[in-house]
Amino acid sequence: MPAPAIELRGITKRYPGVVANRDVNLRVESGTAHAVIGENGAGKSTLMNILYGMVVPDEGEILVGGMTIPMSSPADAIAAGIGMVHQHFKLADNLTVLENVILGDEPTGRAGRIDFETARARIVELGDHYRIPIEPDALVADLSVGNRQRVEIIKVLYRGARVLILDEPTSVLVPQEVDELLKNLRRLTGEGLTVIFISHKLDEVLAVADEITVMRNARTVAHTRPAEITSRELAQLMVGSELPTPEPRTVEVRPEVGLRLESVSTRGSGHETSLSDVDLTIRSGEIVGIAGVEGNGQSELIETILGLTSPVAGRVLLGSEDVTEASTSVRRRLGLAYIPQDRHREALLLDATLWENRILGHQMHPPINRGVWIDRKAARADTERIVADSDVRTPSIEVLASALSGGNQQKLIVGREMAGDPRVLIAAHPTRGVDVGAQAAIWTRLSAVRRAGVAVLLVSADLEELIGISDRILVILRGRLVGEFDPAAIGPEDLGAAMTGADAA
Repeated sequence: MPAPAIELRGITKRYPGVVANRDVNLRVESGTAHAVIGENGAGKSTLMNILYGMVVPDEGEILVGGMTIPMSSPADAIAAGIGMVHQHFKLADNLTVLENVILGDEPTGRAGRIDFETARARIVELGDHYRIPIEPDALVADLSVGNRQRVEIIKVLYRGARVLILDEPTSVLVPQEVDELLKNLRRLTGEGLTVIFISHKLDEVLAVADEITVMRNARTVAHTRPAEITSRELAQLMVGSELPTPEPRTVEVRPEVGLRLESVSTRGSGHETSLSDVDLTIRSGEIVGIAGVEGNGQSELIETILGLTSPVAGRVLLGSEDVTEASTSVRRRLGLAYIPQDRHREALLLDATLWENRILGHQMHPPINRGVWIDRKAARADTERIVADSDVRTPSIEVLASALSGGNQQKLIVGREMAGDPRVLIAAHPTRGVDVGAQAAIWTRLSAVRRAGVAVLLVSADLEELIGISDRILVILRGRLVGEFDPAAIGPEDLGAAMTGADAA
């Protein structure tokens, strides 16, 4: 039998207080799509980072094409024909597609100058061959999320990768983009390339994977094929419970207004999509979902509500309070809470402890604030409460935030933002990149604050999530709110069509 493309034997990785991988074995055949699934904290990302040379294992060996290869850096992985597309893209917004693709691997011509024309021709050739079209001279800042992902895939192909690792590749894509990505993955494996991908979306795993490995508690616990298993059985293997389904609304919306935007417009600069004459009302006890292809004004909407962007026209009100000119800290004091869309860039200090991260954004409020001082004892005590209430799995609140899995990081953030008894909550992609168990826990928390009378703005790329827990769904397109839908009367495909400007069926 031919040697597998990748084989991991006895991989173990320990960190202080936790074993991330324990005697993990994984075999990936050439020319296949192999899914690695498991709950957050199961060890999937650590294992892929070991394969890509970003983390050095304490024990075990890595075989590529049957040969043992020492992986001490990504350079070793790239030399062995392995590339990785991270969940959080590693692109420079201020550079073009071409400059991002060749960065660190620039072809040179005479006098050592970069040969841009050769690079451009190679990028176009790769795009044409694998049917992943990209514009080499486009600025990355101007690209949609789906197109940025295509750039990342071309970047690893440009470096000669025969094995591609994709971490949560569909977490930020709309249905049409997901379909296109899955087609691309099939084309890649059809050309003899090998794809390893991490995903929490079990329907997509069953649709595209040739083989599936399930991890739980730092070990591999099952190996199967889509024809042999259902999504419910996969969920049970992952977390010991059925795949959760968001419950329909069971509470009545209250008459009081929690958040109102009146004819709000913002001025765009360069690549930003400005808001244009946006009217939005969210009542207490209501979840209003915002659906849209990323880059159509969602970020500007959030920044305007937070006070990070000043409107050129219109007003922003929290309750009856006009906060159009108020600072972010004033809005926070008035009861505005925020779950950011990018937990690493906007919500956490990865090199700080959990209790220090509990303080962020709440340093002027009880129980953290004590006059001009921060009450560290109170901060630690409240962090312990959040960890217990939100099921944040950690050996201690003294560990760094970077030591937690993505799902446990997200549960900490959600718990922190719920701690201040908010009047208005902005939840931006609150379950992005988390497992089915953490997803269910976050849905439960959002439903609980709705019952408590909080006005919730839910911005999400997960259309099932929007349909499942929203009271109303608004579509944003090119900075305008262009449609309102009843979640009980629309499906993901029709909602996705509305997001792209097509008529919903």
